[in-house]
Amino acid sequence: MAITCFIRYEIDPFQREAFAEYADNWARIIPRCGGDLLGYFLPHEGTNYVACALISSGSLAAYETYRHALRADPDGRANFAFAQSSRLIMREERTFLEPVESTLRSAASVADTR
Repeated sequence: MAITCFIRYEIDPFQREAFAEYADNWARIIPRCGGDLLGYFLPHEGTNYVACALISSGSLAAYETYRHALRADPDGRANFAFAQSSRLIMREERTFLEPVESTLRSAASVADTR
């Protein structure tokens, strides 16, 4: 996992279910096109219009190859069109991150119960 794309969405808070459907569609499409989908996340508490997604790739070049495959995929194009026609995403930003390897998937430890 060399890079992770953090996508921050500003969504219409009245279209949570539509955004969840959009995310569910990507769960099938992204892996097929070569992306490592870590997950989509809806707002739970606090700000009600910010959602996000995390997608990892081996390199920036691998990410670009995945994005090209996504644009060529019929289901991918249909999902982009669904989001556009329903106007559920108001703004989208991408940030590329690199992991601090020693912190990845660190599970909580059970407290010593002496």
